[in-house]
Formats: sequence, C-alpha cells, structure tokens
Amino acid sequence: MNDVAELATRLDRAQQAGQAIEQLTATTELDVETGYQIQEQVVAQRIRRGERLVGLKMGLTSQAKMAQMGVREVIWGRLTNAMRILDGGTVEVGQYVHPRVEPEVAFLLSGEPGPFGSAVRAVAPALELIDSRYANFRFTLPDVVADNTSAAGFVIGPWCPVPDGLDNLGVLLEVDGRVVETGSTAAILGDPRRAFAQGVHLAARAGVQLEPRWVFLAGAATAAVPLVPGSHVRAVVEGLGAASLKAAP
Repeated sequence: MNDVAELATRLDRAQQAGQAIEQLTATTELDVETGYQIQEQVVAQRIRRGERLVGLKMGLTSQAKMAQMGVREVIWGRLTNAMRILDGGTVEVGQYVHPRVEPEVAFLLSGEPGPFGSAVRAVAPALELIDSRYANFRFTLPDVVADNTSAAGFVIGPWCPVPDGLDNLGVLLEVDGRVVETGSTAAILGDPRRAFAQGVHLAARAGVQLEPRWVFLAGAATAAVPLVPGSHVRAVVEGLGAASLKAAP
C-alpha cells in the first residue's frame, strides 16, 4: 500500500497545478479512515506553505447523496484562509480542474463548547466552490474524503443573527441573473443545525477543536453547477440575504 504522505502529496500537487489525477483507489486500497489521514496531510502541506485553518465544511448532507454513496454519516473537510473569496469577488477558473458552485448556509463560531445556541454567533448565506482533483469528477467515498471533500473556495455573505427557524428557508442559485437551481435549507439534513451538530461530533472524534470566528459550512442546499468563465453566480437564502462571486473571462 502506498504511503499516506505520498498520496497526500499527489493530491496537493494536483490542486496546485490545477490538473486532474487518477482516483487514488484505482491503484490503492483505501478505507474512509485512511482517507481522513490523507486529508489531514493534504491540509498540513498547505499550512506549511503559510495557510491557516479558518473553519470546517460538511459534505453528503443530502439524504439522497448519502443513499447514493451507501453511507449513513456525513463527511467533513477543512477550510483554509487561502480558500476565502470576498463576497462579490472574482476568481480565475483556469486555476481549478473542473470547478462547480453550490449555495450553502454558513455559521460563525463562538469557540464556546455546548449546544448550537452558545456555539454559533451568527449565520450567513454562502457559496462553496468545489473542485474534485480527480479526472472526470469521479471518485469513491475514500477518494473524496482524502481530497478534502473537494474543498476549493468559499464566499460568505453578510452575517446576521440566527433566526428561530433554519429548517425550511428557500434557496436560489442564480447564474447571470437567471435562476438555475431552487431548493430549501431542509435539504441540509433536514435542518442546517443538524449538520452542525454532526460536524462538531465528527471533528471532536478526530481531535479537532473548533476555534472562535471559524466558519462552518453546513452543506449544499441544491445541486452544484459548473463555474463558467465570465459568469456571475449568486446564492440567495430566504431571510438571510445573498452571496456572490464572478468568474474571470
């Protein structure tokens, strides 16, 4: 079996070069636990280059996706400051392999342990830019876990107080002013707060302590769409506002 560090380096180089590689599982037997070990090493390489952790993100928060992958547990990844895109900011599509965007709900963490009410300071609409480093955007569960759950970038809209209800807010994904996806925050495990609870549990199990002012991306509320050069993408979440980005021509 290949060394975890070597597999992490393979993924890290693919991310830096913006070039696809073959699935790790095409040549190596991997389980999810080993996938997380590779993920940790992938992010560690970024930190050694000067990046810092700024949060966590969830994956497979749709019941349909969980059923499709044959799992009963969400997956999670790490966010670094280099992934942050300013609201309304511009990204170069060419730096990614095959970028896609999806609307999300983001939480601002207080760093306090305990239930949701004490652990979360604010909520915001968000966009996540995902970019699997594997050829043809195809992967197994251990592959995507190793690839830091396809994390590539994120946009946070305006922070606002957490409303009483987050379980059924309407969500729109717009490209160039046209609605391309509609959904609800109910698609995020029925309630984004449930995704948060699972994320806290999984992070603690891995020995990761949530820090004050970290960002927590609860999961996608609709399907992801390709990010096309020259396009303007906006996520709108009912009662929370909007977050947007532009793709350079």
